[in-house]
Amino acid sequence: MSADIDIDVLVCGLGPAGASAAAMAAKAGANVLAVERNARPGLPVQCAEFVPMMIGSELFAGDDARVQNIDRMLTFVEDDRADLTPDFRGYMIDRARFDADLVEQARLAGGECRFASPVRTVSPDGAVQLADGTTIRARIVIGADGPHSPVGKAAGLANRELVETRQITVDLLSPHAGTDIFLHPDIVGGYAWLFPKGKVCNLGLGVVAARKQKLKPLLDALHARLVAEGRVGQKIHAHTGGAIPVGGNTGLHAILGETGILLAGDAAGLTNPVTGAGINAAVISGRLAGETAAAIVAGDGEAAQDYVDEIDALFGRSLALALKRRRQLLDLYAQAGTPTAQQMRGGWIAYSQYWQDDDTPAARGLEEARMTA
Repeated sequence: MSADIDIDVLVCGLGPAGASAAAMAAKAGANVLAVERNARPGLPVQCAEFVPMMIGSELFAGDDARVQNIDRMLTFVEDDRADLTPDFRGYMIDRARFDADLVEQARLAGGECRFASPVRTVSPDGAVQLADGTTIRARIVIGADGPHSPVGKAAGLANRELVETRQITVDLLSPHAGTDIFLHPDIVGGYAWLFPKGKVCNLGLGVVAARKQKLKPLLDALHARLVAEGRVGQKIHAHTGGAIPVGGNTGLHAILGETGILLAGDAAGLTNPVTGAGINAAVISGRLAGETAAAIVAGDGEAAQDYVDEIDALFGRSLALALKRRRQLLDLYAQAGTPTAQQMRGGWIAYSQYWQDDDTPAARGLEEARMTA
């Protein structure tokens, strides 16, 4: 049954960004409603489930959704021997459990969380209509609704560059504590991965949207290769896939009528354009968006610009570098047909060429790790 709702803050999406935003806004005293199109938190899983430690490693300390630690990265370029990046640390998580924990935090903070409630439309004045006919009017709408964000689209801040992915879960035949990365010119605009999760692993790859039809044959070939090497099992336990934004920050703030719009996570294009990593950025930006929304409701006229500035300070430089390297590599396809092995190394974070002219802590840390290998 449809009804009209007036509320301080509406959060669209209850993934890591949206649940974090709902929790922080409610903790700050705002009246919060969060809606999610899926029926259950974190399901279906559309995530490789790896969280690198380089950005905000304290974020997941003690988290009960953690499955295993990661301590190194191996990068396979075409048929060359693997290049080792030691001390590349992070976590593999159970994404469904992780999302459910964040939703529970939002509920405990006082936020109302509704599932199976997809957004149908966002009007030019910022009113949001759900599929059941409910119309919600909020002072602030937070778009945390993924790479195809209806909120971002309505605000003129849509993601325009996407990678399409496909992933399978298979048995891992020997214990492994590293992330395996596979670079090959056939994997245009992306890479393939093996991410271990105890006795199983996530095996997947991503390519530019125009090559989406290549996903299955490329993944089948990688799976067959690793089966032949005795590394993984033949049986496929699960399939997943989805889109990842790779065009960088789309914009974080807009006004529709008298409604303030804030974007966070994938909806804002905060996923790394090279690695696809986005969970850390989703949680951090979601928290900041929730705090910002509550501050705006409380009368802080500078809060939205402060949010934009803070996100730029945290992620702007790394996103800009990743976008630059991504576009350089894609330009090589346009100009020369395929990149060389050395050129592919220059487009991946494990190699010093990637970080040339960059002096961020992440760059220095990876270079020091390589020098001690």
